[in-house]
Amino acid sequence: MEESTSKFMDIAISIGTNLIAAVIIYVVGKWIAKFLSKTTEKLMIKANVDQALAGFAKNLVYAIILVFTIIAALGSMGVETTSFAAILAAAGLAIGMALSGTLSNFASGVMIILFRPFKIGDFVDAGGVMGTVKEIKIFNTVFATGDNRKVIVPNTKISSDTITNFSDIDRRRIDLVFGISYDDDIKKAKDVLKGLVDADSRILKDPAVTIAVSELGDSCVNIICRPWVKPSDYWGVHFDLLEKAKVELEKSGCSIPYPQQDV
Repeated sequence: MEESTSKFMDIAISIGTNLIAAVIIYVVGKWIAKFLSKTTEKLMIKANVDQALAGFAKNLVYAIILVFTIIAALGSMGVETTSFAAILAAAGLAIGMALSGTLSNFASGVMIILFRPFKIGDFVDAGGVMGTVKEIKIFNTVFATGDNRKVIVPNTKISSDTITNFSDIDRRRIDLVFGISYDDDIKKAKDVLKGLVDADSRILKDPAVTIAVSELGDSCVNIICRPWVKPSDYWGVHFDLLEKAKVELEKSGCSIPYPQQDV
């Protein structure tokens, strides 16, 4: 009887000790998970990382540490955790394969947020879409096109393609070509274009505008006009200069020929 009682006491003490150890491991592990996850979020925010990415990283760190904590706590109680870990790994692999596209978009979103090839408000050509960046999310990026269409592009498509950022520069060059007749005065035409450029305050003085004969075409002499402007003024100057050049060239006696065919 005494021997049975002694064995029972030994088993109870062993179980109690293991249970206490498991509780301590869980409590300490959970505290470490909270501390490291919050620290990760604070460091990422301090490094100007996107809030959404910082929050996701915080939750991910917490979940990973908590899983390992639970496994360690079960192991301290004598539970065989090898098979449990194998099942967990297999489940993680299956989930990863099922969400491969989503995870790829997530990884691309992280790269976009970290390396910042563009920011909200930039006008870009990315992922086959040209428009203004409205939102940069973990899995996709939202654009507003010139005709105000909302286009959502997966981040994988953006990161795997060429990105052209029209806003992340201090100036852009407008390339225009004007054709005049072979009978027209080239110097007069160039003076007209130079006067239009000088009269527009939106056109930058440095670099200087290029106005020159670029080609002797089949039916006209082509003159290029390449002024530099701020990115925000690009289309306004482009359209105004086209219209004013036609009007002023015709006023000066120059003609703008069009292809003709004698039958």
